[in-house]
Amino acid sequence: MNPLTASPASTRPEWRAFLELGFRPLYLLATLWGAASIALWLYTPGWLANTAIPSLYWHAHEMLWAFIGTIAVGFLLTASATWTGQPTLRGPSLGALCLIWILARFSFLLPNGLMAALLLDALFFFIAAAELARVILIARNKRNYGIPVALLALGLSHSLFMYSLMQGQDPMPYFYSGFWTMGLITLLIARRIIPFFAMRALPSLSLPAQTRSGHWQMGLSAIAIVLSLTPWRLPLAIILAALGLIACFQWIRWQPWASRKTPLLWILYLGYAGLAIGLLSAAAYEAGWILRAAWPVHIVGLAGFSIMIIGMLTRTALGHLGRPLRATPKVVLGYVLLIAACVLRLLALIPSSWSLPLLHIAGLCWILAMLNYLHQFAPMLIRPRMN
Repeated sequence: MNPLTASPASTRPEWRAFLELGFRPLYLLATLWGAASIALWLYTPGWLANTAIPSLYWHAHEMLWAFIGTIAVGFLLTASATWTGQPTLRGPSLGALCLIWILARFSFLLPNGLMAALLLDALFFFIAAAELARVILIARNKRNYGIPVALLALGLSHSLFMYSLMQGQDPMPYFYSGFWTMGLITLLIARRIIPFFAMRALPSLSLPAQTRSGHWQMGLSAIAIVLSLTPWRLPLAIILAALGLIACFQWIRWQPWASRKTPLLWILYLGYAGLAIGLLSAAAYEAGWILRAAWPVHIVGLAGFSIMIIGMLTRTALGHLGRPLRATPKVVLGYVLLIAACVLRLLALIPSSWSLPLLHIAGLCWILAMLNYLHQFAPMLIRPRMN
């Protein structure tokens, strides 16, 4: 039997395989929670009202830190092993990290679980950042010295968000600081993986590394994180506009039209375009041209982060699992469902009698996209790599 075309059922599930690399359990847990948390938020609002955190803040926290942030941790723990040649968390230590994450999710749903949730999620991000720092420092991988710092900043923004809630203060400034920290991490990852994946899939392409513009992105993103915690809205608008324009410049130089026949590529290009547009919309909001913060948050979060995530979830999983690097019709269906969720959610932001039905349909499309991924990839994630 050809190992690249073997059925997932051709080998038995193994705990050792499941806990071999960070992407395996964390991709599975994050997508499962991505579906469950949206179902809870949209379809059981009365039940969420009995928890210790207002449902809107719970939704914001779980999307940013428990879904998007967890996917980033899974990717970085896996990628850093490749970048440094050093093994990252695996086996019982990786299982313990996942258990901390699971306990944090349950703590948020308890009437008196805020302190436990704060500490558990803070511990999750601290352990992940410390592990990344360990392997990067051992390998003296200077190019990636900033990654553990960014992940630690993401965990710190979570802690400040939760602490402000417990003090009865507005936590949203810390949400935005975490949001733009995640933007920095996403820009960094995307600038590396999109041209790399594109040139591997399309050998005729020769794409620039965008090193100089990437350095500008990192510096400006760090400034945006700091400015998000200040009342200085116009400087923040200028920085976000610059970040959006740089992303547009990079996107064009990566020749997106060349990816049109390769779904594993065009989904990443589409997500990066969404991120660029989202940054520009965020600049418009900070300048006072857009009145609702929900617009830039959902353009960046859905059209940017989430569309890139579904592409990364499939492409990196296939690569590390030894599977053919091609998108089956079922994979493309997942892309279409997530794109539909994005479009419908943005349409639901327009005040009309259709807003609530559109929101519910968008949520259903999102849930189906996550379940579609789990249906296809969960059997692979719990089995040994095909060699």
